[in-house]
Order: sequence, then structure tokens, then C-alpha cells
Amino acid sequence: MKIIFTVVLAIAVSGCSTFRFPGVHRISIQQGNVVSQQMIDKLRPGMTRGQVRFILGNPVIDDPLDRDRWDYVFTIQVAGGKMSKRSLALFFRADRLSYFEGNYVPSGYIDLARSN
Repeated sequence: MKIIFTVVLAIAVSGCSTFRFPGVHRISIQQGNVVSQQMIDKLRPGMTRGQVRFILGNPVIDDPLDRDRWDYVFTIQVAGGKMSKRSLALFFRADRLSYFEGNYVPSGYIDLARSN
């Protein structure tokens, strides 16, 4: 009898991670830099590193081997749901913003390759 009780208890405890108890609060987990569309729209080629840092804040990833690339990463997992990840990589030439790539697109941007 004790063996059956122990097995049932072990199964119940191991299932707690997937089973959601009613009324139990799950928190949203947010990590990284929050980058908004308004921030992206303020970026312009030729901006200094200081100007970019003023708009976006410090990059999450500061690679000492590639000083001309800054990476901003933002992840959020809302209350046990699927994790969403957004990233932005900025590239500098001669200490000026050259271009950026990632999940963000400036407002009014027209992708000529997709419009044809």
C-alpha cells in the first residue's frame, strides 16, 4: 500500500509543472531591451554611438571582438504561454550608424523586393 501511495504521489508532484491549478497566478517573464516602433523611427544613418545609445539604451550583447555591432534582444513569455523573441542588430562604420537588421522595420519602409 505504501508503494502505491508513493508512486501516485510522485506522479502527482511531477505533473505539477504541466497542470495548471485554478486560481494560481503565473507571472510574465520579460528579459532584454524593450524596443518600440517609435524608437526605431528615430534611428537615422550617420548617427553617433552616443545618439543611438540615448534612443535605445545600452545593448544587451557587447561583443569586444566586434565593436561595430550592437545587439538588442527582447524576449517575453506571458503567463506560461509561448515565448516571443525580437532582435535588432545595429552596424557602425567609422563610429556612425550604418544600417540595422532584425525584427524591426522603420515606419514608411517599402520593401521593393516584396512589392513586385
